[in-house]
Amino acid sequence: MANVTLPSGSLSYPELVHVAKQDPSLSWPEQLWWAHYTFWNNDVLATGVMTFLAHELIYFGRCLPWIVADACPSVFRRFKIQDQKSPSVNDQWTCVKYILAIHFIVELPLIVLFHPMMEVCHVQYTLPFPELSLFATQIAIFFFVEDTYHYWLHRAMHWGPLYRSVHRIHHQYSAPFGLTAEYASPAETFLLGLGTICPPLVLGYFTGNVHLITVLGWMALRQLQAIDAHSGYDFPWSLRRIIPFWGGSSWHDDHHRYFRGNYSSSFTHWDVLMGTVAGPRGKAMGHKKQR
Repeated sequence: MANVTLPSGSLSYPELVHVAKQDPSLSWPEQLWWAHYTFWNNDVLATGVMTFLAHELIYFGRCLPWIVADACPSVFRRFKIQDQKSPSVNDQWTCVKYILAIHFIVELPLIVLFHPMMEVCHVQYTLPFPELSLFATQIAIFFFVEDTYHYWLHRAMHWGPLYRSVHRIHHQYSAPFGLTAEYASPAETFLLGLGTICPPLVLGYFTGNVHLITVLGWMALRQLQAIDAHSGYDFPWSLRRIIPFWGGSSWHDDHHRYFRGNYSSSFTHWDVLMGTVAGPRGKAMGHKKQR
């Protein structure tokens, strides 16, 4: 993986990073990557530890600013979409406990299995990292593919039997807040998670040109998107004001408020094309009320 000479004996993580500097072709992130896999000396374990820790740090780290915003209504309420509804401390704590259970019981076993699936699908994890242009292009593809998958599956989940057995938990809060992004049943967590993880695996299987660092980058951005969409806040600098077809928190908040419509995860085009825009915006477009 790197052109270095390992000294005898076990080495600490910082010592391995120092050893990686012997290879001048490695960038600083690539040195950390090499040190991580060398330290664990077990590729399945190394991938699992890195993926799970990244997931937890990104999820709860990104939720923290929204928790602070909810705790400071005098400062942030003017940006709150449903400004009369704020989560209580008990609501926040209930979500934390439930989500941690979902992460350890449902997601952790899947993360452990990810490395073997990755090898079957020819997803690369050795150095060097891919070019930035390929990294960005593949993530853009994943966003659009996942959004399509999410739209149709999410819309199906609002059919009576599926809603009652799978999706009801996620709609416990009509005014979402950051932590509710992954507040869902185990079945929904698994099914919607396929939309995130399958696109890179399928592309890797057919091209052999997908790298794990791209998958991790995609998963991180998808997490950030989901948390922001559930934040309950809409700022003047929100991404939807820059990218016209980006849904964002304002779009998804209407899904929770009106219960039907706005089924897409990231973008707005499927809802516009299929006549499923929620609330007053949908009415203004001439869309019929969703049943």
